[in-house]
Amino acid sequence: MAESKTSDRLSTFLKSGVYRFEGSNAVFVDPVRVLNRSYTRFRVSPSAYYSRFFESKNTTKEPTISTCSRKRKRKQKKAYTLNERERVADQRHQEVRPLLLKAHEALLAATDLLKFVRNLRSDGCSPEECGDLLLPSLEQSFVELGSVWQAPLYEITLNFPQYSEPTDDGGSPIVQSPEQKVIPMFNNLVINETSRDVETEFLNSKYPTLPNHYFLSLPIKATDSYRGSSASLMGDKQGEVAGLLREELFPSWGVKYMASLYWLKVNADGLLTSELDLFHHRPYECLLVGYCHGGAVDSECLSRFKPILDNQVFISVPGDYSRKPPIGELLLEYVPGVKPARCIELFAREMIAGWTSWGNEPLHFQESRYFLRTTDA
Repeated sequence: MAESKTSDRLSTFLKSGVYRFEGSNAVFVDPVRVLNRSYTRFRVSPSAYYSRFFESKNTTKEPTISTCSRKRKRKQKKAYTLNERERVADQRHQEVRPLLLKAHEALLAATDLLKFVRNLRSDGCSPEECGDLLLPSLEQSFVELGSVWQAPLYEITLNFPQYSEPTDDGGSPIVQSPEQKVIPMFNNLVINETSRDVETEFLNSKYPTLPNHYFLSLPIKATDSYRGSSASLMGDKQGEVAGLLREELFPSWGVKYMASLYWLKVNADGLLTSELDLFHHRPYECLLVGYCHGGAVDSECLSRFKPILDNQVFISVPGDYSRKPPIGELLLEYVPGVKPARCIELFAREMIAGWTSWGNEPLHFQESRYFLRTTDA
């Protein structure tokens, strides 16, 4: 009977991309299979999606780095004192840690699934196709850079633009000159706490950022989706901004907090992408789920509302940098109202079937290099 259930779960996984562990609140997700269910003429290339975390552990470059690292470990390190926000985040980590370990144990025990996970990058892709579509990594791996002995030496530059600040007496505005702020990159929380757009620079790469107040001012209540109902998700990598999300952002959007979910990141061999207790590079992200409804949702609809289960864990091998796994479908069963639900993804970087993608880069991962043409197209 147990073998039959395992076979059924595997069969479902191969079709849907979702594997549900028996007796666990965790699921494993293969984003490539989930996304490819929406395409006919094309399909997402596994080798292009999984551009990381499939390298062999035996091919580590520059062995001298590890040697220097061992030498530096002998030196006495300065005691690092957590600030208030970091202490709250660490307390939250200690609370969720057993939950994540249990979910990871469920994955490691599913040896049948792990056989498929190890081959996700080449799954359904011929050697010729996979060889042609292997993409060079154009971005730095912050996890790798943060683990070498030079990590404390890396700095990130915040470039503040010139701006005009009005005076209280209504006189001529005060012009503030451009300025730079250089701060440590690792073991540090980098936040734009100003009311201005800031461009950050790290290792010759530039990244535009947005001030916190920008998100507070988004007109969520004016969107068409608000007229019905919607589930709102916000990712929080270290748990350090959960207070901002729950206490300021959600109320400003008219969203009621419902539950916390966790995305646990693993390598192709099933091991975590980094140490679970590594403070600033933990291998998981927290998603805060909220609910809002408008006049289009009647009392009968609300009576059919299915409360979302708290502390669910979904596991996957990460794709490219900043690419989140498509888990919206897993949440739709908790959204009341007319089906299919009207969904929108804010700051989207790819198109998802049935969803409206909004942001500056909704076509970022829609480039042809991320896809293969099907043989019958």
